[in-house]
Formats: sequence, C-alpha cells, structure tokens
Amino acid sequence: MATAGLQMSPQLEQIHGEIRDLFRALSNGFQRLDKMKDSNRQSKQLEELTGKMRECKRLVKEFDREIKDEESKNPPEVNKQLNDEKQSMIKELNSYVALRKTYMNTLGNKKIELFDMGAGVSEPTADENVKVASSMSNQELVDHGMKTMDETDQVIERSKKVVEQTVEVGTQTASTLKGQTDQMGRIVNELDTIQFSIKKASQLVKEIGRQVATDKCIMLFLFLIVCSVIAIIVVKIVNPNNKNIRDIPGLAPPAPSRRLLYLRDPQ
Repeated sequence: MATAGLQMSPQLEQIHGEIRDLFRALSNGFQRLDKMKDSNRQSKQLEELTGKMRECKRLVKEFDREIKDEESKNPPEVNKQLNDEKQSMIKELNSYVALRKTYMNTLGNKKIELFDMGAGVSEPTADENVKVASSMSNQELVDHGMKTMDETDQVIERSKKVVEQTVEVGTQTASTLKGQTDQMGRIVNELDTIQFSIKKASQLVKEIGRQVATDKCIMLFLFLIVCSVIAIIVVKIVNPNNKNIRDIPGLAPPAPSRRLLYLRDPQ
C-alpha cells in the first residue's frame, strides 16, 4: 500500500518502517514455506514466522499508542489517514495469522499458539476466519485484533508468573538441599570423630588387658617361688639329714639334739 502521502512524526515513521519490513519478511517466509517438502523444516519455518508476527503485533500496538499521543497535535485529516493505515496493517496481520493457521492445520502442528482463544474453546478453521474477517468492518477488525493481542499479552503474563513461581520454588529447594547437605557433612564429621574415639578406646583396652595379664603372670611366679621355699623349709625341718637338699642361704641348720648327762654323788 502506498504511504508516501502520510504525514508522520519520526517515531511513527520508524515504527511504520519496521512493521512494513516485517510484513515483507512474512510474505517471503510463506513463499519459501510453500516450496518446502520436509515437515520438520516447515514446522521450524512456522515458528520463525510466528516470532515475526508476535513482534509485528507489538509494533502495531506501539504504533497505535503513538497515534493517540499525537492525536491532539495533528489535524483531523492526518489522524484519519493514520487510523486507516493502522487498520490496514491490523487487517494484513490478521491475514498472515489466518494463513499460519491454514499451514498448521495442514501439518497437524499444534505447538505454535500465538493468538490463543482460550482453553476449552474450539478454534475456528482458517476458511471460517477468512469468511468472518471479510464480513467485518475495519473498526471491528481493529477491535478484534486488539482484543486478540490483549488476550495474548494476558497469556504471556500468566506464563511469566508461572516461570517466576517455578524459579522461586527452585531457589527454595536449592537452599533446602544446601542446608541438608551441610547437615549431612556435619553428621559425617561427627561419625568420623566417634569412630576414631572407639578405635583409641579399643587400643587402650587391649593395652590394659596386656598389663593385667603380665601382672597375673608375675603374681603366679611369685606364688610358685614362695610355695617352693616353704616346701624346702618344711622338708629341711622334717628331715634335716637329707643331703639332697641344699641349705637355704640365711637359714641356719637345725641344732643337733643334746643329751644331758646325769652324775650321781658318791656316798
């Protein structure tokens, strides 16, 4: 569409130029899509085109905001031309959306959902969308396009909230796991300390046992020596003439029996 006669501010011209560049990219993209035979490549191409349509939708909304901001500065004729151009861009964008849905139905690819009409509602086919769009006025198309954009923004905001909640839960889980890991590390250190103490106690018990056994052996030897000495003494006392038993040093031999002589006085 020729737009040379439109009077726009530099900001509007930049946004308008970006939208027209995206429309040319969408047209070329759908032409390349017709030539592709591989369903995987077609699905990837549809995803790229969907991203361009999403960006185009954002720019159209920004274009509309700029028109409203400059409405008081422009004459009525210029505002009417700008609104007509906006409606034309929205209608062209809706035609690409309907074309995208046609390819999606052909491929059976339901992964790309840019303009979701809500869960549980059956989505109309591409032919029905074209018929409905052709029977709607420009203002109705604008309102429908803006409503669809708002619904898409709401879906995106809900998705962002879900992502934020997921990140928060992941952070809390990571913090809990870190605390439990530190606690497990402390428990392992305490178990190592206890095991070392048990090992030292076992060695001490073994040393004490060896000392007790040594003391018992010494006491047994002393008892045997005492018993032997007592036995020798008893044998020496009972049989002092036994030469097979040597005298015990420090022990005097028994005194020999003395006989007393009795002398009578002569009368």
